[in-house]
Amino acid sequence: MSIVKINVLTVPEEQRETLEKRFASRAGTVDSSDGFEWFELLRPVEGTDSYLVYTRWRAEEDFQNWMSGRGQAAHRDSAATGSERPKPAATDSTLWTFEVVQQAAPKQG
Repeated sequence: MSIVKINVLTVPEEQRETLEKRFASRAGTVDSSDGFEWFELLRPVEGTDSYLVYTRWRAEEDFQNWMSGRGQAAHRDSAATGSERPKPAATDSTLWTFEVVQQAAPKQG
């Protein structure tokens, strides 16, 4: 079964809009990657300042291939383009990894 990567981003309230805009501007950078299955950016509602970036992959190898290629490019320092790199919106980041052992979907019809 699939592998899930959840990046837990600590984002101060004043940086939430910035983080969401940055993700919106990169929409589609992962969608066509081999082995990619799903993406969600989850905004905290109450009790935490942590956003969750949820991605699901066919296999760990697919995630690693994306990270070493297109993922690295999506996060690359913009100094190569001559512009100054913007300050990160998140103050901390932790990556969790899970294997999918069960799943369910709504019944059709």
